[in-house]
Amino acid sequence: MPRPSRRTLIAGAFAAVALAAAALPAAAQNWPSRPIQLIVPWGAGGGTDATARILGSLMEKELGQPVTVVNRTGGSGVVGHAAIASAAPDGYTIGLATVEIGMMHWQGLTELSGASYTPIGLVNADPAGIQVRADAPYKTVQDLLAAIKANPGKFKASGTGQGGIWHLALAGLLKDQKIDPASVPWVPSNGAAPGLQDMVAGGIEIAPVSLPEARSLIDAGKVKSLAIMNDKPAALYPNVPTLKAALGSDWTMAAWRGIVAPKGIPADARDKLSAVVRKVANSKEYQDFMASRGFGVVYAGPEDFGKFMAKSDAELGATMKAVGIAK
Repeated sequence: MPRPSRRTLIAGAFAAVALAAAALPAAAQNWPSRPIQLIVPWGAGGGTDATARILGSLMEKELGQPVTVVNRTGGSGVVGHAAIASAAPDGYTIGLATVEIGMMHWQGLTELSGASYTPIGLVNADPAGIQVRADAPYKTVQDLLAAIKANPGKFKASGTGQGGIWHLALAGLLKDQKIDPASVPWVPSNGAAPGLQDMVAGGIEIAPVSLPEARSLIDAGKVKSLAIMNDKPAALYPNVPTLKAALGSDWTMAAWRGIVAPKGIPADARDKLSAVVRKVANSKEYQDFMASRGFGVVYAGPEDFGKFMAKSDAELGATMKAVGIAK
């Protein structure tokens, strides 16, 4: 039998390489090659949903594939966060995780934490505020705290479920100011909007939600904000004092949102996703959209976002234990 020629050997080698490449997972060759699902752990129409939808629409342009937002609600955020973590790690299911991922496991609701995901990019943070009715007699947060201290149990607050981010924000502030957190009973609600409406109707006295969530009622003259739980004033209402300025307090608390993926997604999908999220978060379209709604834009890449989630988790856990919310 004649020996194969050099040309035949080379052709065979190239064919073998081509076959090997064909055998690789599709994601490793040319990700993305099909639509991507973006899971939102909260309901349609809220701030997390709105943020996810602008992110999805801008990511579509960069990735060349549809990015479909899917709302998976229930269990105080557990259902949606679990759906992200348990999805196939192929890069075709991602999610918009929220601050609650650093809280739910402290409450015994799930074993999930920020470490259960591949961090892609932090894209938003909105500090808590202290909102009261516009006709309330308190001109400053000092006035309100003095009234709470003098009348324990008289003031009620709402804006999220029991043990939620805004409940923790207020409880932490009271503890920081040497006031028993139990002196302000918490009335669970399905979110900031019903909590604020209850306050306007006279059912509660305090809604420690974010300024963007209270914006429409503030602008309508029905609600006023006494302070913001951040180390710098909000661009939305720069005249609202920080707790540092008003009380000399270093207490801060914010809700945040960031893109995550299941653990173990292919490196090329992870890297392309992170590059796209960085570009989108820094784009004029995203910045303008978020500014129009009063949402804060804060970006951190994969490594820093991972560290951020771990730090947030530890701080939330310590506060929840201190105020008796953690199990």
